[in-house]
Amino acid sequence: MRFLKLTIAYHGGNYAGWQIQPNGNTVQAELESAWTQVTGEQARIVASGRTDAGVHALGQVCSLTTSSSLDTQTLCRALNAKLPDDIRTLNVQTAPVNFHAIRDSIAKTYRYQIQTGATFDLFQHDRCWFVPRSLEILEMTEAAGHLVGKHDFASFQASGAVTKTTVRTIYRLDIRQTNEREFNNIAITIRGDGFLYNMVRNIVGTLVEIGKGKRQPSWVLSIMEKNDRNFAGPTAPAHGLYLVDVEYEAFDDNR
Repeated sequence: MRFLKLTIAYHGGNYAGWQIQPNGNTVQAELESAWTQVTGEQARIVASGRTDAGVHALGQVCSLTTSSSLDTQTLCRALNAKLPDDIRTLNVQTAPVNFHAIRDSIAKTYRYQIQTGATFDLFQHDRCWFVPRSLEILEMTEAAGHLVGKHDFASFQASGAVTKTTVRTIYRLDIRQTNEREFNNIAITIRGDGFLYNMVRNIVGTLVEIGKGKRQPSWVLSIMEKNDRNFAGPTAPAHGLYLVDVEYEAFDDNR
């Protein structure tokens, strides 16, 4: 029996999220189906996080166990031959015994894409949040600085979500603006030791309220003091969110 680490990418637009559901196609269902076609095994594939409907991934990490004798490079090629074009296997590695994509994760990086201005790039309509006005990047950056560090992020967790602790550490929260043709693009990158349900999208929605001038940067401090989701900004749309990278302790890939 081998433990494997899979790194995959997907466009979330056609899926009801990662996790298998009774109604609606999911990334997990497609990946497990491809695995069965390649190896003949009925495997349960675990992802580092259950991305919602519409959320994309550039570097989602999955774990599974297998009895297949196929080498990792062959598995990677064969999976891509069976997967739909909007899901790609980027890498397959042999992992240490008992490797688990969720439990062994030490950090994650997400990126949220926003486009602002009078019009939007129609080729990005399902890949970013279009805000039809300019945003004050300096104010958003000042607010983001208050969120870096170890804090109780209960106010940024989706209402009704249950977790053992709402304390998380954000290592980095950057906001960068670039111009491409007539389009203004804003990328919000956030790296942390873990994230609560909808935490990133709720932070982005709050920062956009500040960028619109509706609130001052210090607002985020009062939000965190409340420990209540009702006091934070709106939830940003799912289709602007990307899981960029999931980090683990280094290990040798012994194919």
